[in-house]
Amino acid sequence: MRDNLRSTIVVFTLATFMAGCAGYRPSDEAKRTQRPLASGYRTVVSGDTLYSIAWDAGQDYRDVARWNGIRSPYLLKPGQQIRLSPPQRGDDRVIVAAGDTLYSLAEDVGVSYKDLAHWNNIPPPYVIRPGQTLRTTPPGTSTAKASRSSTGNKRSSSKSAPVYTVSAAKLGPWEWPADGRVVNGFATSKGLDIAGRRGQSVRATAPGQVVYKGGGLRGYGQLIIVKHNRDFLSAYAHCDRIYVEEGDVIKRGQKIAAMGNSGTDQVKLHFEIRYRGSPVDPLKYLPRR
Repeated sequence: MRDNLRSTIVVFTLATFMAGCAGYRPSDEAKRTQRPLASGYRTVVSGDTLYSIAWDAGQDYRDVARWNGIRSPYLLKPGQQIRLSPPQRGDDRVIVAAGDTLYSLAEDVGVSYKDLAHWNNIPPPYVIRPGQTLRTTPPGTSTAKASRSSTGNKRSSSKSAPVYTVSAAKLGPWEWPADGRVVNGFATSKGLDIAGRRGQSVRATAPGQVVYKGGGLRGYGQLIIVKHNRDFLSAYAHCDRIYVEEGDVIKRGQKIAAMGNSGTDQVKLHFEIRYRGSPVDPLKYLPRR
């Protein structure tokens, strides 16, 4: 009798759990931000910046700019194809970056420089320019998505890329971006998850300039990315409201957003610091509490 009762309880518990799983649906915000990552290229959509694309791909924005022949102030245009890795053997197209030569690109992709010149109608002395797209296979063969030249990168948008940067000497100490308990550390989240209440202040952890504001990055909800200097970027995710705009120069401790749960299932701030594109443990930079 007791064994039958125990079996009934187990079956009922499992049924309840499965019903709960079947009823779960990701929020509209989460679904909207889960844009699939491209393996080698990213198509620019409205609202993207070079910084947000590089952040999403885990790359240094300067590397992405160089691989695509894009110069400061790094303006992009919707529909533009952005390379997310350096040219390699087997690539169908390459984009000329500053410092490239026809000879160096031919060696990178594993073809003869004479063939590369012939396929692209480049006569001696083989002059190429940054932003130029070169085919690396004979005409008529299938090619990957062509990356457009940066000569057409002028973007008719109010979201111009920033030029402000803080020198390393003036960056100064970092501050905590929000009050609250750390519920997830760097080992599990590539940053810090700080629990709090909806509407709680989110503050700039160091002076810098806003280089991205929006909800287009998968898993981050409403996000702010701040450029502090040539090496450091920081990010503030899952915001409820954002009080700054792209291009704004901000001060240390300035209120930039209200904490929320956009793109996640609980109210919290997800905070990251990246050094030259790579996530670093914020606890190594923030003061001890």
